[in-house]
Amino acid sequence: MPQDVRTVVFDLDGTLADTSADLLAAANACLPVAVLGPADSLTAFHGGRAMLRLGFDRLGRDWSEADVDAAYPLLLAAYSQGIAVHTRLYPGAMEAVETLKSQGFAVSICTNKPEGLAELLLKELGVRQAFAALVGADTLPVRKPDPAPYRAAVERAGGSVGRSMLVGDTETDAKTGVAAGVPVALVTFGPEGAGVSRFQPAALLHRFDDLPDLAARLLA
Repeated sequence: MPQDVRTVVFDLDGTLADTSADLLAAANACLPVAVLGPADSLTAFHGGRAMLRLGFDRLGRDWSEADVDAAYPLLLAAYSQGIAVHTRLYPGAMEAVETLKSQGFAVSICTNKPEGLAELLLKELGVRQAFAALVGADTLPVRKPDPAPYRAAVERAGGSVGRSMLVGDTETDAKTGVAAGVPVALVTFGPEGAGVSRFQPAALLHRFDDLPDLAARLLA
């Protein structure tokens, strides 16, 4: 694959797939009472530890970061056992990926989900083979918004950073784009909805049907 190929890098949770229900179920499994619900889905994308902190707060008991550290491996274990029970790809996601590939784009994933869990989820959803590369939270010593994982996701897909863009759903993704010097499109159908506009991305993506044309324009 030529090094000047245009590359679209995707975040995973809240961008390609709605993973909130399974993440919340895993967090609840680590708590004595299931105190997290669908309204907390936004919190899920701030990480498992954040979900646990919210859960401990709701239990009304004294807790410390040591409690979070102890519960976190249990959350990961529970999540790995039920990683794709309720998780669904967003409408049009894979159609957009295949259209991009047919137009000569490389596609890859850069996520702050641990690499092993990301690999497992994509395989469970039956779409891992569609992406040329995957870089997770623990693939490198650093994670987003450090630009190194993003660069790796581009280069492992056969592209060059200067002809790439990121599709994400959070402030972390916006900051990653700034750090890497690439355009970012933030989806408005993720957990924060249209509120992501406050992060001033290069573009807002309201539906995946629009992504191929958007990528062609941003990477002209």
